[in-house]
Formats: sequence, structure tokens, C-alpha cells
Amino acid sequence: MTLKILSREDYEILNTRFKERSFMQTVEMADLLEKRGFDITFLGLETDGAIQVAGVLYSMPMTGGLHMEINSGPASTSTAYLSEFYKELKAYAKENGAFELIVKPYDTYQSFDNHGNPNDDEKPELISCLTDLGYSYDGLQTGYPGGEPDWHYVKDLSGLTPETLRKSFSKKGRPLVNKTNSFGIRVRKLTRDELHIFKEITASTSERREYTDKPLDYYEAFYDSFGDKCEFVIATINFQDYLKNMQAGHDKIAADLAVLNQKIAEGVNSAKVNKQKAQLDKQISTFDVRLKEAKELIQKHGSEDVVLAGSLFVYTPQEAVYLFSGSYTEFNKFYAPVALQEHVMMEALKRGINFYTFLGIQGIFDGSDGVLRFKQNFNGYIVRKMGTFRYYPRPMLHKIIAIAKKILRR
Repeated sequence: MTLKILSREDYEILNTRFKERSFMQTVEMADLLEKRGFDITFLGLETDGAIQVAGVLYSMPMTGGLHMEINSGPASTSTAYLSEFYKELKAYAKENGAFELIVKPYDTYQSFDNHGNPNDDEKPELISCLTDLGYSYDGLQTGYPGGEPDWHYVKDLSGLTPETLRKSFSKKGRPLVNKTNSFGIRVRKLTRDELHIFKEITASTSERREYTDKPLDYYEAFYDSFGDKCEFVIATINFQDYLKNMQAGHDKIAADLAVLNQKIAEGVNSAKVNKQKAQLDKQISTFDVRLKEAKELIQKHGSEDVVLAGSLFVYTPQEAVYLFSGSYTEFNKFYAPVALQEHVMMEALKRGINFYTFLGIQGIFDGSDGVLRFKQNFNGYIVRKMGTFRYYPRPMLHKIIAIAKKILRR
């Protein structure tokens, strides 16, 4: 078994060799990282006449040497080859001036159903594969350690079609998607020159949720690196169209109610009829509120298309990814993120991609995770990654620098 440095071209050829691989391990991501100032090395473990493990290693100078990292990787044809790769990776890091080597594997440690109940057993051998080689381990965690979640919400799209996708959503999700579609929301892809629209959405969201947003030039670099393998998408609404849709819905319910009232006037009176009337009366009241609201929104926004929300989606042969998003709270009642989620899954199916990852959740299943509740509408399941492993080629130097930094922070 030999660890080799691969050319970009040779690494790209491996694109479809691996059944499971993160977008973080693509040549497009490598290009983006290079634009952001990192040095990139494509590594591959060759055995049995072929590359069985491969990963993007990126590095950056830091106090004491180089910070080296493989994030959400490496990818492998079999986990049986991983131990040798990690062994050779340590030697490579030491020989090439690493102060620290960080590895965040993408292999699934355990999977869970839609509600957080285990689907299978834990795989501690994936952890010992690294710790037995001397890597230190941050441990299994919940939340967002270092801003990157170890728990991902995902959906298998195998066997689904654009016609059957919506039926695969949860009991709560299906009517939510139907309601969202009744508003007349439109989803469209942004051009590079329009990325400022996406940035305005994420800036508003980050300010509200108190996290640091990416700068506009990051999104531009992302667009340039990934090309048609990514989509910056927005959901918009024209409130004049919304008024027409709500009026049409109101008129249909009013017609159904008139027929029912006629039956009651003719003496038809049963628990079933009374229940139907109560439901229709409730729907009419809802439409009355929506119609009043639509007229007020038209006064404010006129005939312009109003941006409600936006998302950045990434497409690889192995998966579609929900990476960044944002929305305006003023328009929460239109459920625009729901329309965006249906869009990305439809697009994945068109591209022949059978796996969709919504990415992060907290890994806490007591009902407190609002992000999880939203994603559960789409009836997927949950996978747990292992987290972060670290190797320090010069442990004494690491201790000295860590102590010095601690003293300087006092």
C-alpha cells in the first residue's frame, strides 16, 4: 500500500469511484479553498492496483508550522483501507512540516430514524481506527462543535420520481408543501451578478441568529469554483398573483359551502354534514384573512416580485447538499423554505442524484431543535458522524505554544 500525491486530473477521475463522498472532498471545493489562501494536496492510497482511499488535504501556515486538515473525508472504496491511509497520513504530515493535523471523517458512525431512534449499532471500530494510531479524539458530541455539526439529517431519494416525491414527505409535510404551492411562490436561480441578493438574505438572517455570515466575495468565489454544480436559489412572490390565487381558493370553498348549505336547507342534517360545514367555515375565515392581508401587501409592494428566502445547494454524483440559507421573518407565514426544499430534491432527481443531505441538526431529540422539526417534514433519517481527530507531530512544541497562548489571553 502506497500513499501517493495525485494530480488534480487524476483525482477528478475518481469522482464516481466512491459510493459515499462529501462535496468537501471535490476538486471544486479544492479550487475554492485554494482561492481562499490554502495550499491543496490531493492524496490517494494505492493498493491492489487502484486508488482505494482519496482525500483533499488543505494546509495553511500557523504558529509552529502548518495546519493540515481533511474535512469530511477521506472517501474510500472500503473502510478496511482506512487504517493504512491514516497511518501514512501521519507520516506525510510529519515529513511536510505540520504543526497539527486535523481529520474529520465522513463515514457514518450510526444511523437513526426520523425521530432519533437507532436504526443500527454504533461502529466504534471507526474511532479506534484512528485512536489506535495515536490520534487524539474530541469525542462524540452534540450541537455544533467548532460550528460544524456531527449530526446530519438526510433523505434517500432512490426509487422516487418528480411525480412521487411529494408523497414521500411526512404526514405534516405533505399539506405544508401543498399550502406553500397554493401561494404562487416562484423559485429561480441567481446569476453571478445577482449574488448580492443572496448576501442580503444571509446577512439579515445572521444578524438575527447571531452568527458570522460569509462575505460576498466568498459566495462569488463559490459560484466560480462550482459552476453548474451549485445553485444559488431564491423564492419570490408577487402579491397580485397571490391575491388571485387566494381569491380562486376562496371562491372554490364558497361554492362548496353553498352546496352544503343547500343540502342543510333541504333537511339533510348529520354529524358528518355538520363537521364538513365547520371545516368549510374555518377555511373561508382563513381565506378572508389572507385576502385582506394580500391587499395590504399589494399597497406596500405593488406588482414587484418580493424575495422571501434563499438557499445555496450543491450537487455531486453522490449527493445533493443544503449548504447555506436565509429568509426574511416578515414573510415567514409563506413557508418559502419549504418551496426551496422541494426544488432541490426535484433538481437532484433530474440530475440522477439519489441522496440528499440537509446537513446539520443538534443531535438532541427532546423537541427543542426547531431546525430538526422543520427537516422532519420531509421524512428522512439521521446519520451521526464521528467528529474531530487530531495529531501533533511535535507534541512538546504543541504544549509549549498552547501554554504561551493561554498566558497571553490572560
